[in-house]
Amino acid sequence: MVGPLYHKGWYHFFYQYNPDSAIWGNITWGHAVSRDLVHWLYLPLAMVRDRWYDINGVWTGSATLLPNGQIVMLYTGKTNESVQVQNLAYPANLSDPLLLDWLKYPGNPVLVPPPGIGADDFRDPTTAWLGPDGAWRITMGSRFNSTIGISLVYRTTNFMDYELLDGVLHAVPSTGMWECVDFYPISIDGSVGLDTSALGPGTKHVLKASLDDTKVDHYAIGTYDPVTDKWTPDNPKEDVGIGLKVDYGRYYASKTFFDQNKERRILWGWIDETDSDIADLRKGWASLQTIPRTVVYDKKTGTHILQWPVEEVESLRLNSTVFKEVLVEAGSVVPLDIGTATQLDILAEFEIESLAGNATDEVSDCGDGAVDRSTFGPFGVLVIADDSLSELTPVYFRPVNTSDYDGSLKTYFCTDETRSSKASDVFKQVYGGKVPVLEDEKYNMRVLVDHSVVESFGQGGRTVITSRVYPTEAIYGAARLFLFNNATGVNVKATLKIWEMNSAFIRPFPFENTS
Repeated sequence: MVGPLYHKGWYHFFYQYNPDSAIWGNITWGHAVSRDLVHWLYLPLAMVRDRWYDINGVWTGSATLLPNGQIVMLYTGKTNESVQVQNLAYPANLSDPLLLDWLKYPGNPVLVPPPGIGADDFRDPTTAWLGPDGAWRITMGSRFNSTIGISLVYRTTNFMDYELLDGVLHAVPSTGMWECVDFYPISIDGSVGLDTSALGPGTKHVLKASLDDTKVDHYAIGTYDPVTDKWTPDNPKEDVGIGLKVDYGRYYASKTFFDQNKERRILWGWIDETDSDIADLRKGWASLQTIPRTVVYDKKTGTHILQWPVEEVESLRLNSTVFKEVLVEAGSVVPLDIGTATQLDILAEFEIESLAGNATDEVSDCGDGAVDRSTFGPFGVLVIADDSLSELTPVYFRPVNTSDYDGSLKTYFCTDETRSSKASDVFKQVYGGKVPVLEDEKYNMRVLVDHSVVESFGQGGRTVITSRVYPTEAIYGAARLFLFNNATGVNVKATLKIWEMNSAFIRPFPFENTS
């Protein structure tokens, strides 16, 4: 995902793409547009590697919409000498809603690695924000002394000439190379998204980095000082790279943009494959993007962002089925009769009823998956499962009462891929993390199921997990949905509303039908 933007009625989606193969290489920019973020039309390639400064790849970049209506695109190119540099591009014709043609600035590159920064450690410029001095800032990831993740800050007035500011926006030891840095404001009233240049009272800033060493996206919420151009986390113990994750599953290189059309901030993330290159070549494609998500501040906790599928996804909903207070006894599985279960939007709430003889749990996280029993969990849904449960993907809560805690339950939200496929060439694991469940809340999840992708949102999107699975039995008409409760000490009552989902169209743009 590179340079997302909204222009003249169209959402624009640019992406790193190899037009010659399903495996990595020949990195160019693909381009697609949509009216609604759901149905997409492919356009011709936006940029290709055809200059000395990007001949080894047109890599990640970001768009900035200027007050005068201009659009500037900064992107990383890898030179003929394999040095990462930053380049400027802009639309050839701003009156074109499709932005088909892009021009590269003749004076590229506009930025080269500064002293002390490695030739391969200087990439992924952010969307620019306007400072109180009337100049623009951008930040980009790097590392210092190999292990300290940093975010550099540059100042510019024209996007052609830059000044490297003293110090860094932020640095965290032992986090390694930061890439695909994202930096944006959020309103503490949790209502609408903010333009990237928004400052002032009622605003906090999210700093997100993709850690090259672990291939995980981390974020933290904090305060940005526009005078010193420094950012400070609210909770240093959960700083970038050592605390919260954007997504606890198969997810990386995420990017947000401000949608001025609906005053919201939208997040995309990359789902890469966990099968083999041979399998990808056989099917002819590899990797996907998540459903676009809105991002707001979690007013109730004050510590998290909330991610939620954009409202347009609901336009795909077809018939719905409601189940109220279904009893799922400890150690049981309950089938849900909804027919084919390959494309679903599931809203589920759970209440637990304690049984006699509760014991202190020894499981302290997601455990070894849904088979790992403890007093209060796991419980949840089994998606993309076949009738015999030979393949299944559990999405579940695991409340834990541990001796080193304060006696109340802490909760983990998890997805277990270990039995999702009988295929032998697939990497499968258990994903998940802690999710705050407040006293006035029931356990709740939303799960989007789309054949081989499962996106799960716990407690309104405080904790989110993306899974890429490869079923061989639980496919098409053979896919089923179940409730399960593998706890030893509680029964569970579940209330659900489940929609069958229509397919979104994704196809080439119909130029022949336009005048």
